[in-house]
Amino acid sequence: MAGKPVKVLMVCLGNICRSPTAEVVFRHQVASRGLDKHILVDSAGTGSWHIGHPPDARAMRAALERSYDMSALRARQVVPTDMAEFDYIYAMDRQNLNDLLHICPDAYRDKLTLFLHHGNSDVEEVPDPYYSGADGFELVLDLVEDASASLVSLLAAKHDLS
Repeated sequence: MAGKPVKVLMVCLGNICRSPTAEVVFRHQVASRGLDKHILVDSAGTGSWHIGHPPDARAMRAALERSYDMSALRARQVVPTDMAEFDYIYAMDRQNLNDLLHICPDAYRDKLTLFLHHGNSDVEEVPDPYYSGADGFELVLDLVEDASASLVSLLAAKHDLS
C-alpha cells in the first residue's frame, strides 16, 4: 500500500475497559497478519473522568490471561481533531456512537460505526463490564476477538494490503 497508514480509533465511555481491550486485541490481529505498518490503532473515551489512568485492573488481568498486554495504555478523551485524523472510528455501543455523532462534523460522520457490526455474533453492542464480574470481561474479549479478526480482513481487502 502506498501512502499513509489506515488509522482506526476504538471508542467507549471511559477508555478503561472496552476500547483499550479492542485496541490491544485489534493491534495483535493486525500484527499477526504483518500489517502493523499499514494499520494503526488507538482508543479513547467519550467521557473525561479517567484521563491519564491505566485500564481497569480487571480488564488488564483478563487480557493478560490471553496474552494481551494493556499496561502501557492510558485513558484519553476523544477530541475534535480525532474526527479528521482517523479513517475509521468504532464505537463500542449505541450511546457512545450517539455521543460521537453529536460532536462529529457532518463531513466525517461516515467514519463512525458500531464495532460489532464487523463480528459474527448476534450481539450488536460490546457490553460494559465495569459493574460485572470476571465473566463480563471474558465476554468482552470474546466479542472483540471475533470482530477484530473480521475487521482486519475487511480493511486489508478494502485497502489492498498484503
